[in-house]
Amino acid sequence: MNETLKTIAERYSCRDFADTPLSEDLVKALAGAALAAPSGMNRQPWHVVAITDKRLIDELDAEGMRVLAASDKAGYERIASRGGKLFYNAPCMIMVAAESPGSAMDCGILSENVALAAHSLGLGSVICGMAGVPLSGPRGDELKKRMKFPDGYVFGVAILVGTAKSGKAPHEPDWTKVTYIP
Repeated sequence: MNETLKTIAERYSCRDFADTPLSEDLVKALAGAALAAPSGMNRQPWHVVAITDKRLIDELDAEGMRVLAASDKAGYERIASRGGKLFYNAPCMIMVAAESPGSAMDCGILSENVALAAHSLGLGSVICGMAGVPLSGPRGDELKKRMKFPDGYVFGVAILVGTAKSGKAPHEPDWTKVTYIP
């Protein structure tokens, strides 16, 4: 199996990060992987925000939990029962701002690039839609401004990255989801 297919097969969603910060070189490599993503007509309808300020990530986490507590009791309870952290103590968040909600596919492709790059660099990652929760609450505009979202951009997706505290097996492929037509 070649290295790319091996990386794809071995990657898993990490939800248990060590406190170890990422080096500037690693963050730059992840941002480069994001920017290398293809997009429809090469429009690149995104803006990538690489956040390594742990205080800001923790503030986003706490705000997300407040928003969930007020709006989604079941979601809040589920996360609270797993330790109460939306972002699993990740030391780095690659936040992707999108030109419009219609940019979802392109932002999804970008997020997979970052997740695979992280795994290839020996890091854990998880693609995180929950990072949009704090931006949907009363402090959303303030937080977008602090993260330097371009005017008019919306939450696209986020990828949490860091050193995994523990490993996990990747999910088993479900081959019943494939149909071959010769």
